[in-house]
Amino acid sequence: QVHLVESGGGSVQAGGSLTLSCAASGITYSTYCMAWFHRAPGKEHEGVATLDSNGRITVRHSLEGRFIISKDNAKNTLFLQMNTLKPEDTAMYYCAADRNYGVCDYSLVTAYFANWGQGTQVTVSS
Repeated sequence: QVHLVESGGGSVQAGGSLTLSCAASGITYSTYCMAWFHRAPGKEHEGVATLDSNGRITVRHSLEGRFIISKDNAKNTLFLQMNTLKPEDTAMYYCAADRNYGVCDYSLVTAYFANWGQGTQVTVSS
């Protein structure tokens, strides 16, 4: 059973940085896709970035240059480094994981992923 636990959220001022972590366990797929999603108040989940078992990375174009996804394979932990945060980055951030069915991209819909963490709140004040 896959278990994902996010941490690292918090409140920061605009221009600040945060690094989110997603501790993963139970991922036994030979190939996998892991992702960060966010859901702003009143909006739908939106893919932020993905990383697959081959190390391929995608980042939502509007966030490229500010958000960086990475993984520590030894610790089975996925990270999302968020720099130069803006108030519009305020959202609940979720980690998700599933087998890699051939496509692992930030445009994937939430239904692609069977495994989710509980989320961590990021609030950016102006």
